[in-house]
Amino acid sequence: MSSVLEIRVLKWVPLALAAAVALSGCARDGFYHDRNLDYTEAAPAPPLVLPETRNTQRYGDALPVPQAATQGARLDEAAEIRPPQSLAMGSGLEPEYVERREVGDNTWLVVAADTGTVWPQLEEFVRSRQLAVQESSASQGVIITSQADIQLQSALRAGSSEVRCERGGQTMTSCLDALESHLSSRSASVSASSSWTAQRLTDEQTLQIREQGDEWEVVIPQPIDRVWAELNHYLELDFAQEGQRDLLAADPASHEFMVEYMTETERNRNPLQIVFSADVRKMSQEIRLALQPDGDQTILRAINASERAFSADDQRELLERVSGYLR
Repeated sequence: MSSVLEIRVLKWVPLALAAAVALSGCARDGFYHDRNLDYTEAAPAPPLVLPETRNTQRYGDALPVPQAATQGARLDEAAEIRPPQSLAMGSGLEPEYVERREVGDNTWLVVAADTGTVWPQLEEFVRSRQLAVQESSASQGVIITSQADIQLQSALRAGSSEVRCERGGQTMTSCLDALESHLSSRSASVSASSSWTAQRLTDEQTLQIREQGDEWEVVIPQPIDRVWAELNHYLELDFAQEGQRDLLAADPASHEFMVEYMTETERNRNPLQIVFSADVRKMSQEIRLALQPDGDQTILRAINASERAFSADDQRELLERVSGYLR
C-alpha cells in the first residue's frame, strides 16, 4: 500500500517543479517585478500645448505658481514663524453671510467667505444681469462695467471679503443693493469651484498687540475708516450687556467709541476683597476706545475715562477682546 502512495507522489514532483519555475519567472518579469529602477532613465516629455483655436475663457491656471518661486531665491537665515494666534472672546461672534458696512457716504458689503469663493459669484452676477464688461481682472479683484465698477478685496476679519460697487469713488446704491440680494441668496458652499486666481487676493498682514511704555496698543495694518466700520459693527453686537459691557457712544468723525466695561480685575475680585473695599459690588467703568491713523495702518488704544483704576493688564485684556473682532 505504501509503495502505491509513493508512486502517486512521485508523479506530482515534475509538475510541482514546473510550477515553481514558472512562478519564479513571474516574480522577476511579471506583475511583481520591481520597476523602481526603470524611472532612472526616464526623459522629460515636451509640455502639453493647447490648440490656438481653443476658447481662452474656458481655460486658466488652476494652480498658478508665484513668480518669486521660480527665481531660485534662498533664505540666508532661519525664517521667523509666528505661532497661531489665540482666539479672543470677541472672535467667537458668528457673522451673517452678507453684511453692510458704512462710514459717511461710503457703503460696502462684507461677505463671510474668502475672495476665491466670492469672485465666481461676482462673475455670475455680471452674467445674470447681462452687464457689458469692459475689464475683468481676478488678480486685482476688479470687474469694470458700463454701469459701475465692482471691487473685491480681503476683509479685516480672516476668511471674509469686502465687495464694493462704485463709480468715480461714489457708492452706486442700486448696484450694491442688487449685489447684496444676489450674494445673500448664495452661501459659502455654493461656489465649490472657487477661482484659484482670485485666492491670490488674500492679504497675509495681521494685527499686532504691542507694549508702549506702561500701556498697550493694537497696530492694525488697515485704513482707519475700514477699521472703524468693522469695530462699530461688532461692538454693537457684543457690547450690549448692561453692567458688564455696553456701547455708550460711537463717533465716526473722531473715530472713537465710549464703552462701559467691567475689567478683568473687577470680575475676578473675591468676596473677601469686596467686603474690605469701598465698593460692595462689582462695578463697570467708562473706557474710551480711540483709533488713530499712522500712515497706512491704524492704532487702537483703550483710555480710562473714569476715576476707577485701569491697570495695564486690564487694558491689554480689553484690547485683545476688541481686536478679536478683526481676526
